[in-house]
Amino acid sequence: MEKNLEFPDLLRLIDERSTAFRAAVAAAPSLDAQVPTCPGWTLFDLVKHLGGGDRFWTAIVAAGPADTPPAGAAAARAALEVPREREALLAWLAASTQVLLSALREAGPDAGCWAWWSALQTPRTSGGVARHRVQESAVHTYDARLAAGAPQPLPAEVALDGVEEFLFTVCAAQSAWPHKPTAFDFHTAEGRSWRLTVDDHGARTTRIPAPTAATGKDPDAAGACVHGTASELVLYLYDRIQADSLHVDGDAELLDLLRAWEPEH
Repeated sequence: MEKNLEFPDLLRLIDERSTAFRAAVAAAPSLDAQVPTCPGWTLFDLVKHLGGGDRFWTAIVAAGPADTPPAGAAAARAALEVPREREALLAWLAASTQVLLSALREAGPDAGCWAWWSALQTPRTSGGVARHRVQESAVHTYDARLAAGAPQPLPAEVALDGVEEFLFTVCAAQSAWPHKPTAFDFHTAEGRSWRLTVDDHGARTTRIPAPTAATGKDPDAAGACVHGTASELVLYLYDRIQADSLHVDGDAELLDLLRAWEPEH
């Protein structure tokens, strides 16, 4: 059974993705370049968003266990002032990432903190924050590279963890699924698979064996099965690419229901 990435690996990947993000922004023709996957945003907006997120989560991790975000953290993010000149802006982003990494290292992986997600499958800890920030940084690096005209897949190490992280963090819920109970299987070309089950009890994800060449009807088949590389699956889950970019078995319309569902966390 595959293991989750260790805490030091998560910190390394946050740093690596921030570095790759800054390189993409540095190579772009202009900070005013539009980001196709973030409608209405420019590269400047994207840098401000990522750096502001780093600083927002720094305050959350530093505050420790809480039922709400630290007082003033959201307001500080909304009022954020950042440099307009590219070199200074990228230096600010680098500093923002390092502040977050310092807070995470000081807290360690098991320190409790506020988080917007349900604790059903992703803990509300600094380790949970680190795992989620890897994916935030990775997907926004894809966005920045796309805006710069040179999109690239997410690194396999990041993406393989990212499929599970999304399903565990974004999808896990106790809210009842408002449709007929069903399941969604996600299969990576790299050989890892997960099943998201949705019913009256909510939504939860389990790891499952990768599909084989066995023939015959599977009595436990999911309503929809999505196949792609790990990078493609993460980008689909984050609404960067559409389902028609992937191979889907079963009822593809179920995916529209899943995307439209907004369970309470």
